[in-house]
Amino acid sequence: MTAATLATDTVTTARTLLFVPGHRPDRFAKATASGADGIILDLEDAVGPDRKDEARQAVLEWFHQGEAGVVRINPPGTDWYDADLTALAGQPRTIMLPKATPQAVADLARRLHPGSVIIPLIETAAGVLDARATATAPGVIRLALGNVDLGAELGVDPDDHRALLTARSTLVLAAAAAGIAPPIDGVTTAVDDHQALTSDVQQALSLGFTGKLCIHPRQIDPAHQAFAPTEEQLRQAQRIIDAAGDGDVTVLDGKMLDKPVIGRARRTLARAKNPIG
Repeated sequence: MTAATLATDTVTTARTLLFVPGHRPDRFAKATASGADGIILDLEDAVGPDRKDEARQAVLEWFHQGEAGVVRINPPGTDWYDADLTALAGQPRTIMLPKATPQAVADLARRLHPGSVIIPLIETAAGVLDARATATAPGVIRLALGNVDLGAELGVDPDDHRALLTARSTLVLAAAAAGIAPPIDGVTTAVDDHQALTSDVQQALSLGFTGKLCIHPRQIDPAHQAFAPTEEQLRQAQRIIDAAGDGDVTVLDGKMLDKPVIGRARRTLARAKNPIG
C-alpha cells in the first residue's frame, strides 16, 4: 500500500472514519489528529459544484505530502465523476463510492489503479436489495450505510432505529456471506448529542456493525467508548475462555459452550485489547 491509501487492515478494522470536506485542507491534519481510525476526504456532499476542482487539488496535495485517507468521490452519472477518477489515477486509492450498486462498483474497479480498494456506500433501496452482489464485487473491502440518503428515499426518519433495521441487517448479512469485514454504520447528525451517538453505536453493534461514520471530531471518543465492551462483558468473556479450556464443549451457568460461543468471547476480549478492533 502507498501512503495515499489506508492500509487494508486499517480499513477493515476501523471503528471510526471521520469525514472532512475536500476543499478544506486546513482541516485535514486536524481530522487526522482527532483520534479517528481514518479520515474520509469528501469530494461529494461537503463540496459545492463551484469548488470541486479546488477540492480535488487539495486532496492530491495531501497525498503528495505522503499522507493517507479514503476519498469519497462523486457518484456515477454526475458531472464530476470522471474528473474525480482522472485526478486520482496513477496510484492505488481507497475509494468510497456513493449510490453504490454492483454495476457501479464493477465499473469503478476497472478504472482504478491496481491495488485500489472500494468502500461502497449503500444509500438507496436498490443498493440495499443488491448488497450481497455489491459485497462480492471486485475490490470491495467493506460496506458502509448511507442512512440519511436512504431514509430520504424511503420517506422515513434516518434516526429511527426501527425504520432502517432491515437495511442494516441486510448489510451485515451481505458482508458475512461475502466473507468481508463487518460493515460501517451511517452518521449521527446530532453532533453534540453523545447520548444519541452512543445509542446509535450500541444499536449498530448489536446488529453486527463494527464501525461508524462520523461528521465531527467530537464524535470520535464517544463512539470509541460505545464500541468498547463493558466490564461485565469482559468478565463474562474471560469466564467463557477459562471454562472452555482446551476448546472442548462444556457447560457454564447451565448453558452450553461450543465453538461459536467461545469464538464470540475471544472477539469480545480482542475488542478491548486492539485499539482499532
